[in-house]
Amino acid sequence: MKRKKCTAIFQWIIIALLIFIVLFPLYLVVINAFKPHADIVTNPISFPKSAFLDNFSKAWRTANFSRGFFNSIRLVVTTALIVLAASAFAGYALGTKRFTGKGLLLSYFLLAMTIPVQLFLFPLYGVFAKLDLIGNIYAVSFVIAAINMPLAVMLMRTFFVGVPMQLEESAMLDGANTRQILFQIIFPCVKPGFITVAVIVILNAWNEYLISSTFLQGERNFTATLGYLSLNGGSVTFDQGMKMAGSLIIVIPILIFFLSLQKYVVDGLTAGSVKE
Repeated sequence: MKRKKCTAIFQWIIIALLIFIVLFPLYLVVINAFKPHADIVTNPISFPKSAFLDNFSKAWRTANFSRGFFNSIRLVVTTALIVLAASAFAGYALGTKRFTGKGLLLSYFLLAMTIPVQLFLFPLYGVFAKLDLIGNIYAVSFVIAAINMPLAVMLMRTFFVGVPMQLEESAMLDGANTRQILFQIIFPCVKPGFITVAVIVILNAWNEYLISSTFLQGERNFTATLGYLSLNGGSVTFDQGMKMAGSLIIVIPILIFFLSLQKYVVDGLTAGSVKE
């Protein structure tokens, strides 16, 4: 009994330590975003004496977040639409149909999730340069969509596996065509899957840096993440308060988005955890 109690105490200590490790950096960002640079240098872990909002206005202007957010939204929405459209049909085929090469395709998608995107940067850059697509947000969306596609396809497949095929067979007997079966019967059944995949893809696309920094050249094409780099150069390099405010500006929208849909993501992942 005493040993179990000690084990439980030790587990709670580990959990508390992990929570502290995760939340302490966020705490520093939040409190220092409202402090002038001098106060941060003096004591970075103290609460602000008053709300110093100039950091946010300076960060917004310096990083040009109005343009950056617009470009980020274009990138995120385009990427999500591409992934959802392709993964829905691919997941449906892999989850409900029997055909030659199905096992090979599943192995391909599993293998694709393990290959680092860095391997393709040089050839991709060469193709983009020849096609004059450097700085084209919509073209970059296809690259980011391709990176997220293997995981999205495998996730959607698990949802389609759980849909009773009797629904499709009954609809066919009633005279429904393929389009009606998919869009009016099958796809609505996997709505949690669409939400789950959309949230994961949007989070990945919003936080994406490597592909964006490589192909989105020119400040007019910068996303919010790339615009934040403007706070790390020139005369503003040492203004830590402005940097913290810029970080908070980028984090808050995607944090609100995730928290508002967290329930659907958890429910979706639970509903999709079906074995064949």
